[in-house]
Amino acid sequence: MSVEVRNRGSEPVENLLRRFTKRWQQSGIGQRERERRHYRKPETRRERRIKALYRLSMRKEREHLRKLGKLDDERGRYMVKK
Repeated sequence: MSVEVRNRGSEPVENLLRRFTKRWQQSGIGQRERERRHYRKPETRRERRIKALYRLSMRKEREHLRKLGKLDDERGRYMVKK
């Protein structure tokens, strides 16, 4: 699908560009291309499970470090010793 806009005699370029942009947005080409650009392959159940287990292990590790006093409570970052 393409969008075509023709110049109406001595029409200013700004008006021509405005009409083109409006038709382009209404056609949905931009939206489709944006979705394609950021396409991500669907995860398998196995991949989702592995990521969930990793999140759980990292959460446990952070909680352990927080209890030892090696992690800043507010930001979840390591404390800097001066």
